[in-house]
Amino acid sequence: MRVATSLSVLVLGVGGIGHAIVTGLEREVGRVDPFKDMKNRPEAGHGTNILLVGTDGRDGISRKDRHTYRLGGTPCRCTDTIMLVHISADGTRASVVSLPRDSYAEIPAHTDAGTGKHYRAHAVKLNAAYSEGGPALTVRTVEHMTKVKIDHYLEVDFTSFMKTVDAVGGVKICTAKPMKDRFTGLDLPAGTHRLNGAEALRYVRSRHVDAEADLGRMQRQQRFLAALVQQATSSGVLLNPVKLREVSSTMLDSVRADTGFGTDQMLALGEAMRGFTPTSSEFASVPVGDVSHPVKGLGSTVLWDPVKAQKLFQALREDRPLASPHSAEKPAAAAPKVVGVAPNRIRVQVYNGTRTDGLGARVDAGLRATGFHTTRTPLNGDRRDVRRTVVSYDPRWDRSARSLAAALPGAQLRPVKGQGATLRVMAGTDFTAVTPVRTEPPRRPETYEAVTGAEVLC
Repeated sequence: MRVATSLSVLVLGVGGIGHAIVTGLEREVGRVDPFKDMKNRPEAGHGTNILLVGTDGRDGISRKDRHTYRLGGTPCRCTDTIMLVHISADGTRASVVSLPRDSYAEIPAHTDAGTGKHYRAHAVKLNAAYSEGGPALTVRTVEHMTKVKIDHYLEVDFTSFMKTVDAVGGVKICTAKPMKDRFTGLDLPAGTHRLNGAEALRYVRSRHVDAEADLGRMQRQQRFLAALVQQATSSGVLLNPVKLREVSSTMLDSVRADTGFGTDQMLALGEAMRGFTPTSSEFASVPVGDVSHPVKGLGSTVLWDPVKAQKLFQALREDRPLASPHSAEKPAAAAPKVVGVAPNRIRVQVYNGTRTDGLGARVDAGLRATGFHTTRTPLNGDRRDVRRTVVSYDPRWDRSARSLAAALPGAQLRPVKGQGATLRVMAGTDFTAVTPVRTEPPRRPETYEAVTGAEVLC
């Protein structure tokens, strides 16, 4: 996730920046050679494939900040996040596929990067490939599992991630329900939040928010990446060479890339990605057959679905989109707001608080059209001079009230003890229209039904 964040800022900006500036940025990148002496590699397909790796490195973080950001413990020197990004040959699409770090993997024969000891091929969790053989073994293992040839490799750590988010002014995230993880310190109520670097790190690292664990975390990481692209393209960062230089320099402070990813490659990629937006991106996870596959000596691993996973990676090799055309063409502005409680579970009584005839019926019909369980019999309120629409509710149904208020922008929430399960809407003169809402659709990890970046934004 952190690597993807860095890449998105970089490729969005270099297309409009001069060769001299990009050359200056290139000098700040740490270099590795993950392709040295590699043999029997997959055939190259169309487009560009980049392996994005986020490590648990925290060498540049003080002891105080480690405590503040819940980064204690001994680093495992392994990959915390792994994503395979495919840039289409025509530069109009970026496909991001998350690879679960606990995936069951068979590592090829290799020499341990730390001890120099030679090992035969053996089974591990995917994130352990980095521990045993660094970037080179990670690339070899991913290529072996996906049959997708990796063109470039990028790696970043915690420090770079936080600084990059702060440099772009934070990132806006929507949560349909409260999120709390005592391990990372994440504590977000339902609603919209602008996260700074430290808060964003907690958001993308949290694995104990729900029962989906690491698979749910991957979906939140993808959502964050789409939001970051939105922030970068709408905040003016990319149009300001001085600001872009500041952001890129911050980002590259702890980034490592393959030796072949130089100035020419940055410029070519930036040119291809000019005009990139959240709608141009699509996100998917590797189809999973067993989320808790026991392996002796490894414990519980994530076992990929061999048939569905093969189809996904074949689509990447053939440079085909993962999301359906309907999803790719859906405008971001038309997407309903995400709420925590399904509208059909919320019973609503509408009152007309104005002297406008038929206003109550309009509100009732609008709420019913977006799924709310209305009484279909709107009533006149005791007052007929209400200016601001009011949603009154029993505090025991506060989550339902927030979902209803989301469909009535600007409405005031008013708790009323003992009111019961039926929520009441007193329509005021400020009412214009009902905003469509929906609950966050579950994205089944065992399928690779992709979504565009526009579909996961606020």
